[in-house]
Amino acid sequence: MRKSLKPANFFFSIVMSAAALLVTLTTHARDLEITTYIGQMSSSDLISNQDNGIDLAVDGANNYGLAIAWQDSPKGQGQILFNTVSHNFISTSDLQEHSFDVTYLHFSGVAQFKQRYYVTTVSLGVGGTYFDTDNKEEIYPSLTVAFGTRYELSKTFAIVTELRGYASYIEEDNQLFCEGSTCHALLEKSMWLEGSISVGFAVKF
Repeated sequence: MRKSLKPANFFFSIVMSAAALLVTLTTHARDLEITTYIGQMSSSDLISNQDNGIDLAVDGANNYGLAIAWQDSPKGQGQILFNTVSHNFISTSDLQEHSFDVTYLHFSGVAQFKQRYYVTTVSLGVGGTYFDTDNKEEIYPSLTVAFGTRYELSKTFAIVTELRGYASYIEEDNQLFCEGSTCHALLEKSMWLEGSISVGFAVKF
């Protein structure tokens, strides 16, 4: 069982503060929109701390997201995006499967390019990445970029598709997967990369 550490409480506080701030800022905003997402996410490989640093494959997994956006201009939105995924890998140190969760929270700007029957979107955001492993919890800064489409079913509902990438800066001497002197895995570089393909359903108020 994973321990409840301070980063988890800190990240929860950030989420709650962002939600409260969003409610305050968007009280008079036009076209407040909530979108739920589900998709498939793939990530960088880890490396073993043994056997000359062989690659440890991280499985692809379902990601789940929630976005709250408001119409900032006729061709653009402001957006707060929350996305989470749980990955698994097999450690060469004990030949056991280990899991870890990655949660993203970003503030993004979304540009909208309207076509005849749909809208193409491009977004760029900054925020944080929360890692929760069997041994440690950490928060790192990150960026996200996405390309997507919106198929307007009505003035209120839309189907959203999205191709999104994440890049998180990780300190090189991190101990995310280490317990004492035993490290089940290491991050090969100081940048953690993930990509997802998602579909969502948007409701506009």
